[in-house]
Amino acid sequence: MNVIEAIQQRRAVKAFDPHHQISADTRRTLLENAALTPSAYNIQHWRLVDVRDPALRAAIRAVAWGQAQVTDASLLLVLCADLDAWQEEPRRYWDTAPQPVQDFILPKLDEYYRGKPQVARDEAMRSLGLMGMSLMLLAKDLGYDSCPMDGFDFDAVARLIHLPDHYAIGFMVAIGKATGESWPRERLAIDSLVVLDHF
Repeated sequence: MNVIEAIQQRRAVKAFDPHHQISADTRRTLLENAALTPSAYNIQHWRLVDVRDPALRAAIRAVAWGQAQVTDASLLLVLCADLDAWQEEPRRYWDTAPQPVQDFILPKLDEYYRGKPQVARDEAMRSLGLMGMSLMLLAKDLGYDSCPMDGFDFDAVARLIHLPDHYAIGFMVAIGKATGESWPRERLAIDSLVVLDHF
Protein backbone atom coordinates (compact mmCIF):
# COMPACT_ATOMS: atom_id res chain seq x y z
CA MET A 1 0.00 0.00 0.00
CA ASN A 2 1.28 3.48 -0.73
CA VAL A 3 1.17 6.31 1.80
CA ILE A 4 -1.76 8.11 0.15
CA GLU A 5 -3.85 4.92 0.19
CA ALA A 6 -2.99 4.28 3.83
CA ILE A 7 -4.01 7.81 4.80
CA GLN A 8 -7.23 7.65 2.80
CA GLN A 9 -8.23 4.23 4.14
CA ARG A 10 -7.22 4.70 7.78
CA ARG A 11 -10.25 5.16 10.00
CA ALA A 12 -10.86 5.30 13.74
CA VAL A 13 -12.36 1.83 14.17
CA LYS A 14 -14.59 1.17 17.18
CA ALA A 15 -15.34 -2.55 16.73
CA PHE A 16 -12.61 -5.19 16.48
CA ASP A 17 -12.62 -8.96 16.16
CA PRO A 18 -11.79 -10.05 19.74
CA HIS A 19 -10.57 -13.47 18.53
CA HIS A 20 -7.99 -12.24 16.00
CA GLN A 21 -4.35 -12.52 17.07
CA ILE A 22 -1.50 -10.49 15.64
CA SER A 23 1.53 -12.68 14.99
CA ALA A 24 4.75 -12.00 16.87
CA ASP A 25 6.49 -11.19 13.56
CA THR A 26 3.84 -8.65 12.55
CA ARG A 27 3.92 -7.05 16.01
CA ARG A 28 7.69 -6.74 15.76
CA THR A 29 7.52 -5.31 12.22
CA LEU A 30 4.97 -2.74 13.36
CA LEU A 31 6.93 -1.64 16.42
CA GLU A 32 10.38 -1.64 14.82
CA ASN A 33 9.21 0.51 11.93
CA ALA A 34 7.23 2.82 14.20
CA ALA A 35 10.45 3.37 16.15
CA LEU A 36 11.81 5.15 13.04
CA THR A 37 9.39 8.01 13.74
CA PRO A 38 11.11 11.41 14.13
CA SER A 39 11.30 13.02 17.55
CA ALA A 40 12.58 16.30 18.96
CA TYR A 41 16.39 16.19 19.19
CA ASN A 42 16.09 12.47 18.32
CA ILE A 43 15.30 11.83 22.00
CA GLN A 44 12.70 9.18 21.18
CA HIS A 45 10.63 10.15 24.23
CA TRP A 46 8.09 7.40 23.67
CA ARG A 47 7.68 4.33 25.82
CA LEU A 48 4.93 2.04 24.53
CA VAL A 49 3.10 -0.11 27.05
CA ASP A 50 1.91 -3.20 25.18
CA VAL A 51 -1.07 -4.29 27.29
CA ARG A 52 -1.54 -8.05 26.86
CA ASP A 53 -2.92 -9.17 30.23
CA PRO A 54 -6.71 -9.67 29.76
CA ALA A 55 -7.41 -8.65 33.36
CA LEU A 56 -5.45 -5.43 32.92
CA ARG A 57 -7.27 -4.76 29.63
CA ALA A 58 -10.60 -5.21 31.44
CA ALA A 59 -9.51 -2.83 34.20
CA ILE A 60 -8.49 -0.22 31.63
CA ARG A 61 -11.80 -0.65 29.80
CA ALA A 62 -13.62 0.05 33.08
CA VAL A 63 -11.96 3.49 33.27
CA ALA A 64 -12.30 4.10 29.51
CA TRP A 65 -16.08 4.58 29.34
CA GLY A 66 -16.47 0.85 28.68
CA GLN A 67 -15.11 1.20 25.15
CA ALA A 68 -14.97 -2.26 23.59
CA GLN A 69 -11.84 -1.61 21.53
CA VAL A 70 -9.77 -1.68 24.75
CA THR A 71 -10.45 -5.38 25.28
CA ASP A 72 -11.33 -6.47 21.73
CA ALA A 73 -8.40 -5.07 19.73
CA SER A 74 -5.56 -7.48 18.99
CA LEU A 75 -3.05 -4.93 20.24
CA LEU A 76 -3.50 -2.14 22.79
CA LEU A 77 -0.67 0.32 23.20
CA VAL A 78 -0.55 3.03 25.84
CA LEU A 79 1.71 5.73 24.42
CA CYS A 80 3.73 7.23 27.24
CA ALA A 81 6.40 9.92 27.23
CA ASP A 82 9.56 9.93 29.30
CA LEU A 83 9.70 13.61 30.25
CA ASP A 84 13.30 13.28 31.42
CA ALA A 85 14.57 11.57 28.26
CA TRP A 86 16.49 14.71 27.32
CA GLN A 87 18.88 14.25 30.24
CA GLU A 88 19.17 10.46 30.32
CA GLU A 89 22.52 9.73 28.64
CA PRO A 90 21.80 12.25 25.85
CA ARG A 91 24.99 11.38 23.98
CA ARG A 92 23.44 8.02 23.00
CA TYR A 93 20.95 9.80 20.75
CA TRP A 94 23.81 11.22 18.68
CA ASP A 95 26.53 8.56 19.03
CA THR A 96 26.95 8.03 15.29
CA ALA A 97 26.74 11.70 14.29
CA PRO A 98 29.94 13.51 13.23
CA GLN A 99 31.76 15.06 16.17
CA PRO A 100 31.03 18.67 15.12
CA VAL A 101 27.31 17.82 15.12
CA GLN A 102 27.57 16.30 18.60
CA ASP A 103 29.54 19.31 19.85
CA PHE A 104 26.77 21.60 18.65
CA ILE A 105 23.62 19.62 19.41
CA LEU A 106 24.29 18.24 22.89
CA PRO A 107 24.77 21.62 24.63
CA LYS A 108 21.74 22.96 22.69
CA LEU A 109 19.62 20.04 23.87
CA ASP A 110 20.46 20.83 27.49
CA GLU A 111 19.89 24.55 26.96
CA TYR A 112 16.51 23.88 25.34
CA TYR A 113 15.09 21.69 28.12
CA ARG A 114 16.82 22.46 31.42
CA GLY A 115 14.51 24.20 33.86
CA LYS A 116 11.64 24.14 31.33
CA PRO A 117 9.27 21.31 32.29
CA GLN A 118 6.48 22.62 30.08
CA VAL A 119 8.77 22.62 27.05
CA ALA A 120 9.82 19.05 27.86
CA ARG A 121 6.17 17.99 28.13
CA ASP A 122 5.10 19.82 24.96
CA GLU A 123 7.92 18.31 22.91
CA ALA A 124 7.23 14.84 24.28
CA MET A 125 3.54 15.11 23.39
CA ARG A 126 4.36 16.26 19.87
CA SER A 127 6.67 13.27 19.49
CA LEU A 128 3.94 10.93 20.78
CA GLY A 129 1.56 12.38 18.20
CA LEU A 130 4.02 11.54 15.45
CA MET A 131 4.51 8.04 16.87
CA GLY A 132 0.76 7.45 17.02
CA MET A 133 0.28 8.41 13.39
CA SER A 134 3.16 6.16 12.35
CA LEU A 135 1.59 3.24 14.24
CA MET A 136 -1.79 3.76 12.59
CA LEU A 137 -0.43 4.09 9.06
CA LEU A 138 1.87 1.10 9.51
CA ALA A 139 -1.03 -0.90 10.88
CA LYS A 140 -3.07 -0.06 7.79
CA ASP A 141 -0.18 -1.06 5.53
CA LEU A 142 0.04 -4.39 7.39
CA GLY A 143 -3.67 -5.06 6.87
CA TYR A 144 -4.93 -3.86 10.24
CA ASP A 145 -7.25 -1.17 11.48
CA SER A 146 -6.72 1.17 14.40
CA CYS A 147 -8.24 3.67 16.77
CA PRO A 148 -6.47 6.50 18.61
CA MET A 149 -8.00 6.89 22.06
CA ASP A 150 -8.04 9.61 24.68
CA GLY A 151 -11.48 8.86 26.16
CA PHE A 152 -10.27 7.43 29.45
CA ASP A 153 -9.25 8.41 32.97
CA PHE A 154 -5.57 9.19 32.52
CA ASP A 155 -4.77 9.06 36.24
CA ALA A 156 -6.49 5.70 36.65
CA VAL A 157 -4.67 4.19 33.67
CA ALA A 158 -1.39 5.60 34.97
CA ARG A 159 -1.99 3.76 38.25
CA LEU A 160 -2.94 0.55 36.48
CA ILE A 161 0.25 0.46 34.39
CA HIS A 162 2.44 1.72 37.28
CA LEU A 163 3.52 4.79 35.32
CA PRO A 164 6.75 6.31 36.71
CA ASP A 165 6.44 9.84 38.12
CA HIS A 166 8.48 11.47 35.34
CA TYR A 167 6.33 9.91 32.60
CA ALA A 168 3.07 11.13 31.08
CA ILE A 169 0.43 9.34 29.03
CA GLY A 170 -0.32 10.86 25.63
CA PHE A 171 -3.07 8.54 24.38
CA MET A 172 -3.73 4.91 23.50
CA VAL A 173 -3.83 3.18 20.13
CA ALA A 174 -5.94 0.07 19.59
CA ILE A 175 -5.03 -2.10 16.59
CA GLY A 176 -6.81 -5.12 15.15
CA LYS A 177 -9.26 -6.40 12.54
CA ALA A 178 -12.39 -4.30 12.12
CA THR A 179 -15.73 -6.10 12.33
CA GLY A 180 -18.02 -3.34 11.10
CA GLU A 181 -18.25 -0.20 9.03
CA SER A 182 -16.57 2.96 10.24
CA TRP A 183 -18.65 5.98 11.05
CA PRO A 184 -19.01 8.53 8.21
CA ARG A 185 -15.94 10.68 7.74
CA GLU A 186 -16.59 14.40 7.83
CA ARG A 187 -13.82 16.77 6.82
CA LEU A 188 -13.84 20.53 6.54
CA ALA A 189 -13.01 22.03 3.15
CA ILE A 190 -9.25 22.44 2.76
CA ASP A 191 -9.71 26.14 1.95
CA SER A 192 -11.10 26.65 5.46
CA LEU A 193 -8.06 24.96 7.03
CA VAL A 194 -5.13 26.50 5.18
CA VAL A 195 -4.20 30.15 5.78
CA LEU A 196 -1.96 31.85 3.24
CA ASP A 197 0.96 33.69 4.84
CA HIS A 198 -0.89 35.01 7.93
CA PHE A 199 -4.26 35.20 9.64
